[in-house]
Amino acid sequence: MICRIWRGWASRDNARPYEELLRYSVIPGIEARKIAGFGHIDIMRRDLGNEIEFATIMWFDDLDAVKTFVGEDYEVSHVPAAARAVLSRFDDRATHYDVIDRREQEQVRPVGSRRWV
Repeated sequence: MICRIWRGWASRDNARPYEELLRYSVIPGIEARKIAGFGHIDIMRRDLGNEIEFATIMWFDDLDAVKTFVGEDYEVSHVPAAARAVLSRFDDRATHYDVIDRREQEQVRPVGSRRWV
């Protein structure tokens, strides 16, 4: 399994437009490609005061699946023009890790507790 990590930063004013673009356009576009070996994508955000950092973690079966997603130069970032327009900066290259141990955990939560999204 391969974990692909990428980060981008937006001004406070552009954070919401970027998040909406990511959620409702970029990710659905990736999912619509039905890439064999693509598992899922996680999106995180972090408030840094004057800007918002976004990170994505994509999960693939192997590097061939990553190459199907982005091409032979698989470390290159996938940042559509609309996203480039609202990000103040972003990683030019994504990092990739071989996942050597991933353990599913049984989630036990008290009644009424908040679910993880």
